[in-house]
Amino acid sequence: MTDTIEQGAMQVDVELVRQLAQMLDATQLTEIEVEDGSRRIRVARKAAPVAAQPMQYAPPPPPVAAPLAIPQASEAGTPAPAPSANAVKSPMVGTVYLSAEPGSKPFASVGQKVAAGDTLLIVEAMKVMNQILAPNAGTVTAVLVENGQPVEFDQPLIVVE
Repeated sequence: MTDTIEQGAMQVDVELVRQLAQMLDATQLTEIEVEDGSRRIRVARKAAPVAAQPMQYAPPPPPVAAPLAIPQASEAGTPAPAPSANAVKSPMVGTVYLSAEPGSKPFASVGQKVAAGDTLLIVEAMKVMNQILAPNAGTVTAVLVENGQPVEFDQPLIVVE
């Protein structure tokens, strides 16, 4: 025979309440309710307060320096002019792309003649692709960045002479 407690006209099945409490523990629920005809039993417990854990962030990656083009000595033995003298510089911080899509031909390569307004490369900033255009006609003498490389504002990207 199961234990029952009479409260007014309602009889409480203590064993059923124990079973419901065990179900709460087993399922990690905070409340369970059963209904049988006109009888309804609800077992609830307060949820244990969850201690707020401080958010931990990974440290930012160290800045990546752009590869510097080392001036090569010309055949006469005098050093070549610094490539940044006529370099097209990045107008923003972002990621540089040398072609329209992976695997496609680059917009400009060393030795290629370009006209003023030709697309030299793309700088992506905040999911916006920004075309970097040749400021004047000339020949590409150096590409100072690699595809997919992060770039800084005013960083030399490509030299057109």
